[in-house]
Amino acid sequence: QVQLVESGGGLVQPGGSLRLSCAASGFTFSSYVMSWYRQAPGKERELVAIINRIGGVTNYAESVKGRFTISRDNAKNTVYLQMNSLKPEDTAVYYCNARHVLDYWGQGTQVTVSS
Repeated sequence: QVQLVESGGGLVQPGGSLRLSCAASGFTFSSYVMSWYRQAPGKERELVAIINRIGGVTNYAESVKGRFTISRDNAKNTVYLQMNSLKPEDTAVYYCNARHVLDYWGQGTQVTVSS
């Protein structure tokens, strides 16, 4: 059974940091490109960051470049999103995505940036 379980979301003040984790099971994690997406209320889901199978190549949305870092640990079947200098506009539900032949999604974790 395929599972992607996100954790690490919460309420943080502007300028603060959070680290999201996504634990994968039920498929060959190292064969999948991993991504983080987010969806704010009333907006479409958008790609935040993507990392290749071995972790050597990453790409980011312009809005998060220099503040967010995506990484993965294939030994632990986990992908991470380190989020620094958070802004209120980063408030959204964050989803983990695994993509290869098939496309898998997690259930999402809420990130709220507010004073």
